[in-house]
Amino acid sequence: METTHNLSEQRIADAWADLQAHANNGHPLNANAYRLAFADPEFLLRRETRGIRFQLEMLKPDLEQQALGIENTIVVFGSARFRETSEAQSHLAQAQASGDGEAIRKAQALLRNAHYYDEARSFGRLVARYSATCPPSEQLFICTGGGPGIMEAANRGAHDEGAFNVGLNIALPHEQEGNPYVSPQLSFKFHYFAARKMHFMMRAKALVAFPGGFGTLDELFEVITLVQCKKAKPVPIVLFGSAYWKRLLNLDLLVEEGTVSPEDLQLFVFVDEPQAAWDHITNFYRLQANAPAPRPEAPAPGTPA
Repeated sequence: METTHNLSEQRIADAWADLQAHANNGHPLNANAYRLAFADPEFLLRRETRGIRFQLEMLKPDLEQQALGIENTIVVFGSARFRETSEAQSHLAQAQASGDGEAIRKAQALLRNAHYYDEARSFGRLVARYSATCPPSEQLFICTGGGPGIMEAANRGAHDEGAFNVGLNIALPHEQEGNPYVSPQLSFKFHYFAARKMHFMMRAKALVAFPGGFGTLDELFEVITLVQCKKAKPVPIVLFGSAYWKRLLNLDLLVEEGTVSPEDLQLFVFVDEPQAAWDHITNFYRLQANAPAPRPEAPAPGTPA
């Protein structure tokens, strides 16, 4: 049986090697009826094979996470545009030196919101420090969209503690790259937003939404809707930054107009401190919050600062 398995793997490898040699020889990738279907990118990229591509996007991250024991995640959403305080201060200094009023305004907003980056990093550390005390089956792992800003900060916090963390990136026209703090074995790239969103929820035991834009709102309300409609199990949904969220969302209006029930507003909470976000999650699941306080923040040796 093992010999048969190895032979099968070799044949698959040969199919890909043949395709690679075709490319290395400079031949254009034209339709080729004789090429094996699974080794034929032109075939796999047809409109009619969209369902196969979607299935593969569901399967690959699932199998890789299973292999590494990633079963329970804390999903962190938030703006890709926020930066840590030191970087935001540098942007402001450059803008002030230029004398450009619009650049100064943007840099001031960047600095005003920089604390969210630092707080998302602290939250990632809290989750990782707790999980380090747990048996593998009970560990919680930070999962983000894998990009910059708040996503980077949460991944970075887990990375600071040497913990596995997940990034579910998306191919965008401006080519968003995975941030350097996602565990390389768990840095995935998606074409389909729908498949990516499903992966966010497949292992999510909580959602923490930091201030963000359209993407953050889209992801947040999808989770709230799934829980409200009982298409997903109830999970803690935390809106970090009460001043931002309450200024942005007048959700009481929905109750007043009868478009949601009063109890629907109990599906989420507002917090303003990383510890408060973590406490809400631990209280929800009645976890033993016995992890020691995070160490002073410092990047691991040989990693980006």
